[in-house]
Formats: sequence, C-alpha cells, structure tokens
Amino acid sequence: MAKRKILITILVVLGFLLIGLFGVYQVLSSPVDKTSSAEIEVVISNGMTTNDIAKLLVDKHLVRNSTFFKIYLKLNNVSSLKASTYIMKKSMDMPEIISILEKGNHYNPDAVTITFKEGKSFTSYAEEIAKHTNNSYDDVIKTVENDTYVGELIDKYWFLTDEILNQNIYYALEGYLAPNTYQFKNKDVKVEEIFTVMLDQMAEELKDYQNISKAYTMHEYLTLASMLELEGTNAENRKMIAGVFYNRLQKNMNLGSDVTTYYALKSPMTSDLTTAQFNTKNPYNTRGPGMLGKLPVGPICSPSISSIKASIHPAENDYLYFVADKHGDIFYTKTNEEHLQKVQEIKDKGDWIW
Repeated sequence: MAKRKILITILVVLGFLLIGLFGVYQVLSSPVDKTSSAEIEVVISNGMTTNDIAKLLVDKHLVRNSTFFKIYLKLNNVSSLKASTYIMKKSMDMPEIISILEKGNHYNPDAVTITFKEGKSFTSYAEEIAKHTNNSYDDVIKTVENDTYVGELIDKYWFLTDEILNQNIYYALEGYLAPNTYQFKNKDVKVEEIFTVMLDQMAEELKDYQNISKAYTMHEYLTLASMLELEGTNAENRKMIAGVFYNRLQKNMNLGSDVTTYYALKSPMTSDLTTAQFNTKNPYNTRGPGMLGKLPVGPICSPSISSIKASIHPAENDYLYFVADKHGDIFYTKTNEEHLQKVQEIKDKGDWIW
C-alpha cells in the first residue's frame, strides 16, 4: 500500500513537471510580441556559430532565450542555418523564425518596403507610393482614373463590380486596397503592380465572404466598414456602431456620420465643421440632404479586417445614436433627446473631441 502511494505521488509530481515544462516550452517558442508589425533586419554572416545566431536573435528581441533556441534546434533536428540578410518581425514565433533561417533567402538590397495603414484614404496611399517609389502622386491618381484599367480589374476580382464606376466616386479603388506592409523589388515598381499585390491581399481577406448570403453588396459592406474604421476604436465598439447604423437604415433615417462629411468635403479631420458644411449635398455626406436610409456612394478609407467583419456581422442592439468623447469612449442612446443630453454632458466635462 505504501509503495502504491509513493508511486502515485511520483506520477503526480512527474505530471506537474511535464505540464510545467510544456508551459515553459509554449511561452519560450511563442512570439515575443504578437502585435508588433515593425520590421527587423537580421544579418547572419558566414562563419557565425549557433551560439552567435542565438545571441543575435535575443539581442534583436526576436527570441526570448538563447539556450532554449539551441535546445529547440536539437529537438527538431535542425542542423543548418543559412547565412543571409533577413527581414523579421517580433510577431513571428520560433518555428517560423527557424524555418526562415533554415531555408535561407535571396536578399535584395534594392527592395522597397511600403506600409499602407488602416483608416487612411486613397490619396494618402498615393502619397506613400510617391514617397517610396519612382512613381509620382499624379501617376497613381491617373492610374485609378483609367476606366479601361479599372474595367480589367473588375473582370479579374469578384469583389470589384460596376458599382466602383459610379461617376460620383472620387477614387474607384478607395477601400479596396488591403492595408498592410508590402515589399517590392525596387523603386521602379509600376503602380499597377502595387495595386495587384494589394488587391490579391484583399481577395485573400474576403474569400470567406464570397458565397455567404448577403443583404448588401460587398461594395456596401466595405463602404460601411470604412465608416466603422474611423468611427470606432476596436472590434467590439465597431460591431456596436454597425448595429446602430443598420438600425438607422432600417428606419430610413439619415446615418449622420461626421466622418463621411469630412471625406465628402476632402477636409482633414482636425477641427469641427460648420452647420453649413454638414448640410452640404453630396453622395458621400450622410449628414446632408437626400441621404435618408442611404450609405455613402463608396468607401471613405481602407478598412481593417476587423471593421469588415463588423459590417457583415454587427452586434444587434436597439440604439439609434452614439457619440465618442476625446478619450475614445463611446456612449449609445435610443432617442435624440438622450443623445443631445449626452453630448452636452461630454462638453461640460471638457471631454469634447475638439
């Protein structure tokens, strides 16, 4: 009986040890920072030992522990890490980093990297392209204004339709170029090639929604998503705001979204607008006349995948109004009277956004 108790005790201890070791293994092999998108250059020179590489990766904050890195190599029978120059991110886990080092790459010193941020407009993207390549801002604008070229894109990508040919739309590809960080071979990259890479990425992000039963067109979902991107601050409140917008559409109400007015007027969102500006008639301006129960004519920025998901799968609620303070907190109300009262409360506290 005593031996059985000892055996059970040993097994329990071993079990806890294994669980602990597994936990340590998971932590040490996981990404150092899952949210980081910063690119880090790693130069592995000829003659560098495993110890050298392990120390370099720790110094670059790409792995947590050099000893564990070497143990991982042995456990997975990795015998060769190739010398080259690599671009890595803290969001990569250890298996991914080792796989890259094991395969090697062909480093291109002439490559250009461009980051297209979420929530930015097409003109902002045109500025980034002009900044990093040999294309001018006007080159980008002229490309998207080429109806023949845009027509070819409509034939190629299922999510691009004749809706983007509407003469009231400022830029046909607004909202369709997937925000991300991309690398191109050199500064001579053509605008069309950049657009192709970004549209291919959008196709990947939208593939799960190609055959779903939709109450709205993908153009309308992306239009709403672009509004959610600028009105909300995270996935949850974007879903809530989407619910509010759908409630207003169903009641044939004006969406009343300030961000659409700024876009309609091509005005930066750096100060409050006048009553006359808010009342401007424009198919983008959801605060203007003739917009009851209507979305803007097209997207007003490039939305994140979070906002796209929120536009397709909103949070059901019975609110008709919302307002945000300067801290990003969002308040929801059911009547105009409650909404105006909340606005005044925010102003009285000194928390109004402007």
